[in-house]
Amino acid sequence: MKNLTDEELVRLYLDTQQNSYFEVLYERYADRVYRKCLSFSKDPMKAEDYAHDIFLRLVLKLSSFKEQARFSTWLYSITYNYCTDQLRADRKMPVYSLEDDHNDYAGSDGDEAELAEMEAQQLQKAMVRMEPEEQMLLRMKYQDDASIRDIATVYDLTESAVKMRLKRSRDKLKKYYLESGLFWLLLAAKLLTFLNNR
Repeated sequence: MKNLTDEELVRLYLDTQQNSYFEVLYERYADRVYRKCLSFSKDPMKAEDYAHDIFLRLVLKLSSFKEQARFSTWLYSITYNYCTDQLRADRKMPVYSLEDDHNDYAGSDGDEAELAEMEAQQLQKAMVRMEPEEQMLLRMKYQDDASIRDIATVYDLTESAVKMRLKRSRDKLKKYYLESGLFWLLLAAKLLTFLNNR
């Protein structure tokens, strides 16, 4: 059964209603869906609840899967839509304190791994400032490697509309990323000036 494609498993599950087919799909995607939920919620308990709810929804929606896109793309779109809805309902965005950021940068010895981690954190902070729909598009394209055609099919958009939305989202992410970096450069410059004047 492990050699069957996702699409074959869906067909077999729908035809036979045997849970073993759905269980294979669950095993393949449970961790990925959880990690995606965690990237939105930033809370392991919420991410578990979200993932559980998503798989319950998946069981109910499975008959609507028409194989116009890959199963994984379709599942991730359900995941992103659910998480986006939860973010809208909560209206909570992570708050970063200066202490958190100080700890992120304290003790840096120029090591490449630390620099890469700081850049990843800066990118994540820029991503958090974006609308959930923009985050969803960027994650589908660049984390999940979904094709433009698959995204267009899932969201009932033209491919050119998807490309334009991706471009706008990338541009906004780049702007926020650069603003974040500029903020820390200015803060560091003020700190150095303060220390030199003591």
